[in-house]
Amino acid sequence: MKNSILSISLLFIVVTANCQKSIDELISVKEATRIENMLASDEMRGRKTFSPDIDKAAAFIADEFKAAGLKTFGNNKTYLQEFALVRTKFISASATLDGMALDQKQVMVITSSPNLSITEACGYEKAYLKAGMNFQVESRKLARGNKNLLVLVDTSFASSFSGLARLKSNMFRSSTNVIFLLTNSDPKTYAIEAVHEVTEQKLANVVGVIPGRTDEMVVFSGHYDHLGIGKAVNGDSIYNGANDDAAGTTAVIMLANYFQQQKKNERTLVFVAFTAEEVGGYGSQYFSKQLDPEKVKAMFNIEMIGTESKWGKNSAYITGYEKTNMGEILAKDLKGSDFTFYPDPYPTQQLFYRSDNATLARLGVPAHTISTSKMDVEPNYHKLTDEVSTLDLDNMAAIIRAIAISSKSIIEGKETPSRVKTEDLTR
Repeated sequence: MKNSILSISLLFIVVTANCQKSIDELISVKEATRIENMLASDEMRGRKTFSPDIDKAAAFIADEFKAAGLKTFGNNKTYLQEFALVRTKFISASATLDGMALDQKQVMVITSSPNLSITEACGYEKAYLKAGMNFQVESRKLARGNKNLLVLVDTSFASSFSGLARLKSNMFRSSTNVIFLLTNSDPKTYAIEAVHEVTEQKLANVVGVIPGRTDEMVVFSGHYDHLGIGKAVNGDSIYNGANDDAAGTTAVIMLANYFQQQKKNERTLVFVAFTAEEVGGYGSQYFSKQLDPEKVKAMFNIEMIGTESKWGKNSAYITGYEKTNMGEILAKDLKGSDFTFYPDPYPTQQLFYRSDNATLARLGVPAHTISTSKMDVEPNYHKLTDEVSTLDLDNMAAIIRAIAISSKSIIEGKETPSRVKTEDLTR
């Protein structure tokens, strides 16, 4: 089996300024081991969101991006994409439409302001959730926009209206507000007030860039947070998260170094290690707000590639395979190798919606997660035993090489995956 893994990589040579290096040398088992051992070390204490320990992991990833020679993202002066997660506690709300008062239960305000008071003079744009629309999908889309909105929700959604509270339990510091009103009226005048108790918590993604000749982007990502410290079992209390998702973050770092040395990207390549995936995907949600989704031509999100897939070595699966033709493009670039990308074999688990690809996919981006995790029988998933010693690092390096090879046509601008049809999404 080692010979078949090797055959993938020996077909491809990377020319550097001073010598030729094979893809094996640039994406090596030794390098994967070095990065994994650091990210999943006890020193990182499980990389829990909001802890000082995750800051250590962020600093390590930033140093790796710097060593690879990546640029920073946008106007950032460092590789850290810092933001604040705002937690709000509802105190009170009121709304009067054309002189008629609504019940407080008919008002839901998405805001990071502790005291909000608006009228029609404030110029809020109106939006509508009409009977028959996909309430969950459309409400999420409106809540995550970057506009001041007054959303008039048809009363046929009365039983679902209270569920909007999930959208405001955690949000980002923003100057925009979205107000949902359960009513069948379309008021000319209105007065709305809302009071919340607001607290902030600091977070940071780690983002590096290899500029291309165009502003079209291809994103390679994985999340670097995990579960932190728990109750000790057999003397071990650290959720090291070697597979989930130090493995994906290791891949992102190694791919960044590989593509930087290859220098063949027509499109701009963005490498991002997301924070806060385990507590709600807030890192990828914030990241998606900082770019134009129309310019993102593909997203390779990488999660849990440290163990063999159900098909054995030289294989992985792509979540949401059927939603775009991206998998077909990857297969073309892998032609002649022994590696195969399969459709997600666990559709009932809704993995397409459970990782950091989901936010950009909901905006139409061909954004997929690549994984090998056997989600029905994975023995170490979210357990203290998810340690480097349980990984197949040879196979993991082969998967990273396959991702590099399979993305060739996309990063060179020769192929563009079809967009996700957002109207067909179920979550």
